[in-house]
Amino acid sequence: QVQLVESGGGLVQPGGSLRLSCAASGSIFRLDDMGWYRQAPGKQRELVAVSIGGGGRNYADSVKGRFTISRDNAKNTVYLKMNNMKPEDTAVYYCNMNGLALDLGDFDSWGQGTQVTVSS
Repeated sequence: QVQLVESGGGLVQPGGSLRLSCAASGSIFRLDDMGWYRQAPGKQRELVAVSIGGGGRNYADSVKGRFTISRDNAKNTVYLKMNNMKPEDTAVYYCNMNGLALDLGDFDSWGQGTQVTVSS
């Protein structure tokens, strides 16, 4: 089983910054895509940013230029640095990873979610 644990959420004022982290544990052989999603109350979960295993990054239009996704494969960790935050960024943020585990084979795992609130 591959487990993901997120950290770094909280309350921030508009214009402020936060950094989210998500660490994977388990018998991981290879990590492919590592991404962040978010879900605001009454809305569907949406992609925020993804780091593609073969290289490259994709961002939602709403966060381009403000958010940066990065990864540390040696630590099985993905990060999301959020700058110039806006109230509409308020949501529960979830990390997602897929790849190959020694015991499971292909896996696609989700974290438990971390609340991010942007408010003055």
